[in-house]
Amino acid sequence: MSVERSVLLAGLCLVAGYAFGNFLAAEIVARCIAGAGIRRVGNGRPDSGNVSRSLGRPAGLAVVAGDVLKTALACWFCYKLAAPELGYDAMLYGGLGTLAGQVWPLWLRGKGGDATAVLCTWLTLYLPITGGLCVLAGAVVAAGTGRRSLAVTLIPVLAVPVAWLQFGIHSGLLVLLGAVIQIYRQRYR
Repeated sequence: MSVERSVLLAGLCLVAGYAFGNFLAAEIVARCIAGAGIRRVGNGRPDSGNVSRSLGRPAGLAVVAGDVLKTALACWFCYKLAAPELGYDAMLYGGLGTLAGQVWPLWLRGKGGDATAVLCTWLTLYLPITGGLCVLAGAVVAAGTGRRSLAVTLIPVLAVPVAWLQFGIHSGLLVLLGAVIQIYRQRYR
């Protein structure tokens, strides 16, 4: 396999993931239930918290389920597209693209939704056991401290050394990029 082909496939996985990430579940749920775009519902943020407060808890759970589903579909698609050449890195690139698309969707001029469900799904799919443990650690911190923002920042930070040790420096750096995106998202909500 050539380096050029690997770079091309990695780029395609990022673009495909970004395209999946642009489908905001909050927008779909708001249009189905309220008959209006998410910018006209509650505080206008395209996230499960706004949908849950404005349209009810089942609607908020539908947003989370939609974010989990789109991330799983993006990772699956990228794995099917590029697994022979990239292996599990195809899911790494697809999930990172989905995270970026969730945070900076083109059609909302970069004002995307909460990326926690996308991030947790991506890490759990890419690092099945250890990523799940990182998500569990974040949930314990959120329950113990009551500070959700601390927990959703901690999850990807814990996953960086895990990815580094399991799959090497390349994976660690891409998960670190995901952590930076998540921290940015939490800081500039």
